[in-house]
Amino acid sequence: MIRNYLKIALRNLLKNKGFSFINVIGLSVGMASAILILLWIKHEIDYDQFHEKKDRIFEAWNKDTFSGELHCWNTTPKIFARTVERDFPEIEQATRVSWPRQYLFSIGEKRLTVQGNFVDSNFLNMFSFPLLKGDPDLVLKDMFNIVLTEKCAKNLFGNEEPMGKTIRINDKDNFTVTGILKDLPNNTRFKFDYILPWAYARKQGDDDESWGNNSTRNYVLLKPNASLASLEPKLRYIKRKYDKDEKTNEMFLYPISRWRLYSRFENGKEDGGLIDFVKMFAVIAAFILLIACINFMNLSTARSEKRAKEVGIRKVVGANKASLIGQFLGESILIAFLAGLVALLIVQLSLPAFGKLTDKILFIDYGNIYFWLLFIGFIIFTGVIAGSYPAFYLSAFKPVKVLKGTFLKSNRVVTPRKVLVVLQFTFAIILIICTTIVKEQIQHARNRDTGYDKENLVFHSLTGDLRKNFPLLKNELLASGVASAVVKTSSPITQGWSDSWGFEWEGKAVDDKTDFDRFCAEDDLGKTIGLQFVQGRDFNLKEFPTDSSGMILNESAVKAMGFKDPIGKIVKDGDKPYHVVGVIKDFILQSPFQPMKPMVIEGANGYFNIIHMKLNNRNATADNLKRAEAIFKKYNPQYPFEYKFVDEDYASKFKSEQRTGTLAALFSGLTIFISCLGLFGLAAYMAESRIKEIGVRKVLGASVTGITTLLSKDFVSLVVIAFVAASPVAWWFMHNWLQSYPYRVTIEWWIFAFAAILSILIALITVSYHAIRAATANPVKSLRTE
Repeated sequence: MIRNYLKIALRNLLKNKGFSFINVIGLSVGMASAILILLWIKHEIDYDQFHEKKDRIFEAWNKDTFSGELHCWNTTPKIFARTVERDFPEIEQATRVSWPRQYLFSIGEKRLTVQGNFVDSNFLNMFSFPLLKGDPDLVLKDMFNIVLTEKCAKNLFGNEEPMGKTIRINDKDNFTVTGILKDLPNNTRFKFDYILPWAYARKQGDDDESWGNNSTRNYVLLKPNASLASLEPKLRYIKRKYDKDEKTNEMFLYPISRWRLYSRFENGKEDGGLIDFVKMFAVIAAFILLIACINFMNLSTARSEKRAKEVGIRKVVGANKASLIGQFLGESILIAFLAGLVALLIVQLSLPAFGKLTDKILFIDYGNIYFWLLFIGFIIFTGVIAGSYPAFYLSAFKPVKVLKGTFLKSNRVVTPRKVLVVLQFTFAIILIICTTIVKEQIQHARNRDTGYDKENLVFHSLTGDLRKNFPLLKNELLASGVASAVVKTSSPITQGWSDSWGFEWEGKAVDDKTDFDRFCAEDDLGKTIGLQFVQGRDFNLKEFPTDSSGMILNESAVKAMGFKDPIGKIVKDGDKPYHVVGVIKDFILQSPFQPMKPMVIEGANGYFNIIHMKLNNRNATADNLKRAEAIFKKYNPQYPFEYKFVDEDYASKFKSEQRTGTLAALFSGLTIFISCLGLFGLAAYMAESRIKEIGVRKVLGASVTGITTLLSKDFVSLVVIAFVAASPVAWWFMHNWLQSYPYRVTIEWWIFAFAAILSILIALITVSYHAIRAATANPVKSLRTE
């Protein structure tokens, strides 16, 4: 029997090549889309889940109230790790990981800038980053040990044995390579090419014991039988215990399983995060696969008349309903199997581009038996879902009605096929609306006034001899005409590297914990960056030597401090008093989607890491950069000239939202494509079932336009119904999504009008082929079938 069913299935596939091709393509595109999304979801869920001790690893977090709201953040004091190891027996060990540091590595004549971290010596015992060479207990024991990743070691030493070799860092200290790490996986929060012992950070003065300096990340490993529930109440007030000035801060431990997906907090409580996008794309994957299955259903039932007599004869000769259902499900599983093979090919061809789009390294492990078991299960599941309705629909035909030719009822107002098409286009229209709103939100933020001039603005790290040679460098850049203005700052103008709620000023409330962005700059800040002063002036050490302790406030800071006349006011940063010399308009330092924070800009007494240059717009940019490189090399010969354009760095702030919008647009397009196949199938069914009616109408004088309109209006009405169903769902979803952006676009009526017109046009274009073909057919041929 199975052999007979297989023969019939193959004959049907080969006999109806066009029908089979559409079915296979529709299912394969849907299956490929679902597989790609599931690969991305798996990659996100697996973030940092490869560590052997993951169930016992936690990150230390702070919790405190600022401006009436409870905030949580994961930078903590450097002293935390050693303190909790000593104070709490439940903790087996703790380690610190610094912010990334970029250093110049020298091996003979070879010089490379490499990025890595300071870590405690127990880091590789806590986290499972495999060492290819070296002992994890010993590789970071000495202050001048260094561990490299495999890729970094190859870049530095080529094919030579790196173990035991010497690397000179920043032309200052020599380090011995004591370990080689396997290259880090793509799905970990840690990104480094080397790790150095924390002892060296201490030697450089980068360590401190201040409980008020939240400047690093601390991780703890609980003992195997330790209870987090019993530990957290004791750990909660540790900062208050050691910092007598701290009255409201709390600390807690956050598990590794939630770092990636759930680390967004709202008013002190976990409020989702990336998990929202994971869930959203999981729903998209399910719906795309469902839409592909719906296509199969529509195309199968559209050809029901040609299979009806086969069903009737089988029933007359004794076939029962269960055997017919099995036959049709078997056919759908066969088609799903063929579609699955095509889908795998599509996925394999698409993975590089999809990985680049999502900024992930995605792959399929074909050597894993579990993959093939899941894939076979996926094919069977898809085949059963796709074939379920046709199987039950076709097997339910009554032999008497079938053989008399009276079983079709195409004139019903509501049919399962129409419901399925409405469902398809409902989801497609939801995606069209959502994609449009995402694009509008991105453009809305792009159009926001940054508060400074990004054009021809370049920044470069203050490396090596640039610190001591900065005055000479600045003078030559200006004198040569390469730059029209140069300024030294604490961070790039696009990034906030420091903030504090510890500023003091006259009239400050005792419980005021307003958080300020902290920035530092020397002379010509306004001229170089293009800031807009509303009161006072820029720093000018030549005319006003006391500007070394000067301060510039933004308008939000003036408001937060309650100053009516801010110029000359004293603001203290710890034990350093600063006097206000100017007030600038707010500018975007960090996210263009968030409101601008209060900000203080400290003068020459601050700290500096970056040089900003306003390139001379009278010269070609390439010429400016070439001449600037020669000047930088003159005053900093050991370091490469590595610059970034501010406008490019600012544009990177939109990457996450752009990625979401692009993915939504991609899957929206695929959903529309698959839905159009469904409409195509329904149009074929309609034309086939009404062929005699069309013939009679033509004989009685109906025009081609009239018949085409008659056939098309049914499809337009289905799309209109889908639009009515989709609009409130899309509005609700995007309204909630936009709430996470304080600076956001409003949802305009034209977005819904655009989605409605676009979907109707797509539907008309899709069904026009069958509508026009039926309207232009020779009525003699259609009526001859009587």
